[in-house]
Amino acid sequence: MTARHLRISGKVQGVGYRASFAAQARSLHLSGWVRNRTDGSVEAAVRGAPEAVEQMVAWSRRGPPGARVSDVVVASIDDAALPGDGFEVLATQ
Repeated sequence: MTARHLRISGKVQGVGYRASFAAQARSLHLSGWVRNRTDGSVEAAVRGAPEAVEQMVAWSRRGPPGARVSDVVVASIDDAALPGDGFEVLATQ
């Protein structure tokens, strides 16, 4: 298992980015969470098989139709910090 923290910026709020991100993560059998940030970015943490996590990172650079991703900052995190099952959409922080 591997885990990554993502901070996505650009036009990523008001375009269904969080719901699409969660659906994509679930389809890849990843666990973790995604949320809007008050600065207009989206933040996420994902955990799963290394190839699935990398697919999620690649997807985050495109996003759903209507999104215009300008930057994705990716950092490795301890996979034990994330739950083993399920993917949540959290409240804005």
